[in-house]
Amino acid sequence: MNNIIKVLLVDDHPVVRAGFQRLLDNDSRISIIAEASSGQEAVEKYFESRPDVVIMDLSMPDDSNSKSIQSYGGLEAIRIIRAKDPAARVLVLTVMESEPFPAHVVQAGASGYLTKRCAPDELLKAVCEVSEGRTYFAESIRNMLDPGASDSSSPFAKLTKREFQIFSCLAQGHPVAQIAEKMFLSPKTVHAHRANIIRKLGINNNSELVHIAIRHNIVQA
Repeated sequence: MNNIIKVLLVDDHPVVRAGFQRLLDNDSRISIIAEASSGQEAVEKYFESRPDVVIMDLSMPDDSNSKSIQSYGGLEAIRIIRAKDPAARVLVLTVMESEPFPAHVVQAGASGYLTKRCAPDELLKAVCEVSEGRTYFAESIRNMLDPGASDSSSPFAKLTKREFQIFSCLAQGHPVAQIAEKMFLSPKTVHAHRANIIRKLGINNNSELVHIAIRHNIVQA
């Protein structure tokens, strides 16, 4: 008898989680063993339950009731899980399908990337592929990751991985001191990164930074 694929389902919307849970639990190969509604909870539940596959949303806001430096969203959760367990298998399932997210997700160590517009059969196939140690990316995502594809339409293409992390934190309203503590940097270094981000994006201040983040669905208005 084949082993059941144990899944940790991460999404901040209970109704969305319930829908995906019904779909996945209807497949005899798959069992949802844990759920999480934030990046922080995802990390905790991962090491408590040790799933075969994590299905991770990206667009989760930071924990709304927490001002802790340990509050983070989906992308940072992937980095933390993979840093602590390089064998972790994470399948991203999100509404975000434009650059720079696919490239940053791959850099963070995810094994797959689907959008929430995917067909149910594709999600089931992706879970099985990722559980076997293979990768699975939606066709539209594969095209973005193609080295020959142009990403010039993305204003974030010039940002480094660290700059994009700091950009995301600034867009969510985190103060420099908190970002510095969270990322184990000095405030002076964070200020230097912020200056580079503003220069590369061609903006002038934090207000414009937030506007560009909202426009590209990095944070929600």
